[in-house]
Amino acid sequence: MSRNKLEKFAEVEQFSNVTQIQDIRENPDLNPRGEWKTRIFENENPITLELACGKGEYALELARRNPDRNYIGIDIKGDRLWKGAKIALEEGIENVHFLRIYIDHLEEFFAENEVRDIWITFPDPYPKYSDRNKRLTAPKFLQKYHKIMQPRGPIRLKTDNWRLFKFTRRVVKWLECPIEDITEDVHGERSDDSLLTIQTFYEKRHRDKGKQIRYIKFRLPEDFEYDDS
Repeated sequence: MSRNKLEKFAEVEQFSNVTQIQDIRENPDLNPRGEWKTRIFENENPITLELACGKGEYALELARRNPDRNYIGIDIKGDRLWKGAKIALEEGIENVHFLRIYIDHLEEFFAENEVRDIWITFPDPYPKYSDRNKRLTAPKFLQKYHKIMQPRGPIRLKTDNWRLFKFTRRVVKWLECPIEDITEDVHGERSDDSLLTIQTFYEKRHRDKGKQIRYIKFRLPEDFEYDDS
């Protein structure tokens, strides 16, 4: 591991706006599950998650634009979270927090109905068919989201990966999830949409390579059930 990464990891441990899984495992009392609003944000504003947030650009920009909402960027890569957390501290953005965990452990850190909505921004597409259950829009993950989200809370995916986008549409249709918005070319068809055209580091890199950015917004049915056993 490079010295630069080690330095970032050390800094992240000191950031007041980052919660890390290893700290909670060592001291379960630090887990804000069910108390994010009271313990972390100290308000009653709705909570939005950005999953696979990387450097946290989306969560940061959403927090800047919507001071009456709370945002949590989630990723396992501490050196990436360092960037977003540092910017938030420097700018005094108090309605954004970062959580360093594996996303398949969400239920350990959020209680039922604690989350209003979810953004999934340029996640690993896991292109191999054998890895399809690792995709963040796979049914087993949607089941996890359903357990922590308020009824009919929206889920939004942005991706440059056509295979992941097609997979998500197929899953959403199979599970009878209402689709509220969809486009296969965000910047070509929706260039006037200030929300969808927020760009992450990875999105800019994908666009520089000529890739189209795809987007889908859907909701889980209130009686959603999926058994992956």
